[in-house]
Amino acid sequence: MVKLLAPLTVTLLLSACAAYQPGLSATAQLVATTGNTVSGIVHFTQKGDKVLVTGDVKGLKPNAVHGFHIHEKGDCSSGDGVSAGGHFNPVGKPHGAHDQAEHHAGDLPSLTSDGAGIARLNFETGSISVGSGVADVVGRGLIVHRDPDDFRTQPTGNSGPRLACAAIIKS
Repeated sequence: MVKLLAPLTVTLLLSACAAYQPGLSATAQLVATTGNTVSGIVHFTQKGDKVLVTGDVKGLKPNAVHGFHIHEKGDCSSGDGVSAGGHFNPVGKPHGAHDQAEHHAGDLPSLTSDGAGIARLNFETGSISVGSGVADVVGRGLIVHRDPDDFRTQPTGNSGPRLACAAIIKS
């Protein structure tokens, strides 16, 4: 019996690992929307069933909190970032804080800038994926908002205008 279970167990584990494709990565090069100065680079790296999100965003209001979301489209062609569409929400959940059970896949932790107007990112999330699945961020947009997210207002969080936009591109 053990001899039969071992190959089955190995097969199941390999299948599960293949679905997550660890090591796949994507990058978003944030560019300021018209009249703003926010820029930066954000990296997304698949690590098992989680995605590691790292990067720096600069040009923010010092010592402030900013809404930060993945949006439906990787289109930053409009000067105001509106061409990126609404929040990325592939399974139709209500808007909420990233650490709440109910939230859009695109609801990321808020950015908090330091005294120099720089926000450094380094967090893991199980809400998104890189390269496969319904929550794949490749081809989506990344938006930095002017105001803090209130985590209540539907469907946006009342985060105000878009300060920077990027297309998330597989690296």
